[in-house]
Amino acid sequence: MAPDGIISGTWKSADKLIKFNLPLIIFEEDGSQIMYCPALDVSGYGDSEEQAKESFEICLGEFLLYTNHKKTFHDELQRLGWKIKKNSHKPMVPPDMSELLRNNENFSRIFNNFPFRKIDSPIALPA
Repeated sequence: MAPDGIISGTWKSADKLIKFNLPLIIFEEDGSQIMYCPALDVSGYGDSEEQAKESFEICLGEFLLYTNHKKTFHDELQRLGWKIKKNSHKPMVPPDMSELLRNNENFSRIFNNFPFRKIDSPIALPA
């Protein structure tokens, strides 16, 4: 985790970052702790919550590197239900929880089958 408490990944060519409070779901499956961000469909896992958080940050960084390299970042966000606006003070708006439950099969499976804890965590994404 970044020193200021913001979950961050490592990526290049991010001239401007936007901070979002996104829900993270923490649950246990098959003896592993899993940290999952339904708004980005990114997860990490480990033997402990701390390991799951570290794994999540690595996976988030890889997601950002890959989508920025392929120039598919905004397309991927739109596929995940984000609203992308040009020339706005809020250029990206994440989907709300009810929309995620309707449209994200993995999140719906977790929500309906596992006890979980939800935390809202600040996450910095490239603009």
